[in-house]
Amino acid sequence: MPQSAEALILFGITGDLARRKLFPALYDLTAEGIADIPIIGVASRAWTDEILRENVRESLEAAGIAIDEEVFGRLAENLCYVSGDYRDRDTFTHIAQRADGGTGAVSYLAIPPDLFDDVVEGLASAGLNRQGRLVLEKPFGRDAASARELNDIVHRHFSEDRVYRIDHFLGKEAVQNLMIFRFSNTILEPVWNRHYIRGVQITMAEDFGVEGRGKFYDNVGTIRDVIQNHLLQVMALLAMEPPVSEHPDALRDERVKVLTAVESLTPADVVRGQYEGYRQEAGVAEDSDTETYAAVRLEIDSWRWAGVPWIIRAGKGLAETVTEAVVEFQRPPRPLFADSDCVPGANRLTFRTKPDEDISLSLQAKEPGPAMVSGPVDLHLQHDRKRGSDAYHRLLASALQGDPSLFARQDGVDEAWRIVDDILVDGGPVSEYPRHTWGPREANRLLGPDWTWVTP
Repeated sequence: MPQSAEALILFGITGDLARRKLFPALYDLTAEGIADIPIIGVASRAWTDEILRENVRESLEAAGIAIDEEVFGRLAENLCYVSGDYRDRDTFTHIAQRADGGTGAVSYLAIPPDLFDDVVEGLASAGLNRQGRLVLEKPFGRDAASARELNDIVHRHFSEDRVYRIDHFLGKEAVQNLMIFRFSNTILEPVWNRHYIRGVQITMAEDFGVEGRGKFYDNVGTIRDVIQNHLLQVMALLAMEPPVSEHPDALRDERVKVLTAVESLTPADVVRGQYEGYRQEAGVAEDSDTETYAAVRLEIDSWRWAGVPWIIRAGKGLAETVTEAVVEFQRPPRPLFADSDCVPGANRLTFRTKPDEDISLSLQAKEPGPAMVSGPVDLHLQHDRKRGSDAYHRLLASALQGDPSLFARQDGVDEAWRIVDDILVDGGPVSEYPRHTWGPREANRLLGPDWTWVTP
């Protein structure tokens, strides 16, 4: 059985991720009794324990959290700070001392990947790898080769079962509900296959641009930023076979099998776009061909899914901000109960995570009035979202409790990079598109002649 962590070591604690996500999660986990352990923040800034505590309080207030002073007092008592150079072994000796000698620590690396080597070696030098676990924030590499190099670095001192690669999408309530909805409702299983499903569209759209992060984004692009990780994971959850048990590796095995069954993408399978004005953004190269939009067409070569198109698209500067997966079923074989001008719309099952968390089923029902004509009706499932159910709250709790179910495994990361690796080298031209649209018109070719984009 996995052991609960004896300490939590947060590298990069002065960064934006800690302020926006980790501090609120730690407060909630302290309230729940999960994080009543030493919490050691590590960075190069000349902070003190008190400055760290002040920053945590400010972050909680900025998040609109009504602070319970008893809970915050327990959190503050557990917080401490180590300022140091990641290349200096003395830094890690000091960390081990602040962790009260606990070797069963969770080390969370919210730092650039080029620092992983120094930190992993430092943790090993202080003995913090012996029973410890390692949590890694993305990006986990820039391509297949760099991902393998990072794995080699990590595996020098941490076995794979002690490595937790974060993809925060896997911690989202609505994304987790994909598995519950699929495998807890017998009505879906007979139709969840190529015979009844026309295709699947997965969309992650943002109506804003790079917003001052041009230098960062110009070195990444949409395929690396969200398609290779977040959206391929959503596809895997939708397409996976039922796991043989609830064991973490049984769940991860099925996700990996889906990715393994997807052929590597070629330029014919992708359309890249760039919103008008992107090259004028601060930090962006004048001749940049980095995509701010990408759409890819994949097929899963399995008995269940052969011939079913999976379209994944993501981009910035689009018409709306929405993240959703839409499963479109085959149309009825004959257009009964339709007027002369139209054919009844297809049934669609939509899983949405943004701007709200929602599951909806689009059906056909009789239009009010004397005529026997069908029209669309939507059935919605919405839960009241409780604070404390943020993805990072769930993921941090899982890491502390030793449950790797929601984390990416090495073979899954390798397969995801394999799928996109070729188009990172040659993804074809970049087409410009006006802001606040749904991207370049060239993307329509990925759908074929008898399918259309599903938009909110």
